[in-house]
Amino acid sequence: MFDRKHQALEINAEGQRLLDDIAPALDSLAQALENIQSGGNQLRLRLAVLPLFATQRLFPHLGALRALHPQLHIDIETTPHAVARLGEGLDAAIVLLAKDIDPALYAHELDHDEVYLIGRRELLEQPHALTSPQELAHHTVLIHRDMALSFDAWKEAVGLPDMQPLAIDNYDSGQLMLEAAAQGLGVAVMHASHFNQSGDTRLVRLFPDTHVDSPYRYFFVCRPRALQTRAVRIFRDWLVAADI
Repeated sequence: MFDRKHQALEINAEGQRLLDDIAPALDSLAQALENIQSGGNQLRLRLAVLPLFATQRLFPHLGALRALHPQLHIDIETTPHAVARLGEGLDAAIVLLAKDIDPALYAHELDHDEVYLIGRRELLEQPHALTSPQELAHHTVLIHRDMALSFDAWKEAVGLPDMQPLAIDNYDSGQLMLEAAAQGLGVAVMHASHFNQSGDTRLVRLFPDTHVDSPYRYFFVCRPRALQTRAVRIFRDWLVAADI
């Protein structure tokens, strides 16, 4: 069921098939135990979500969900590799992907965004104004590890596929990328929604006449059988209707 790799064990294809078959039963058992412990008065959803999506787009609306369904409680994780853990400690996830979702999963696309280059306001002011894409060769670019293709898409769109910035700094936190850009540590390559939702007056969109479709999209994903549970159905239906 597992392959040994260095000092770790990794589930193999046969193990994954077994997990896929028994995951619904394990989930049902976990739900039954939770119902007993809570007297049947609570519904619990185990949700993985990216931190920036959670703070900018999800949390501001969760109060409305609680008002509609006070019995629903959500355990939040910001774990990486959420898709691989569906049915194994997670009921559902909100993920950012450039590739197609595994057809064995249920997936609902939440948006299709644009790539923005975001920098501190001073980059629009003389004598340090950034006036052309070619000038990025003299600047540090900030890229999220989960959105590595975004900068390539932007360069292709402006006709500079081989352009290299002064340096590329990699981050695993969108919130820290925004703060780094605001502090003048580099130009962040992010989504339009990340910029718009930040409300940070220290930041500006650079090259606003350039429109680039992002290769990445946010998805709500779960195993199809998870939709048989009331907690997952309530959250999915609310998320889609609220257009988060």
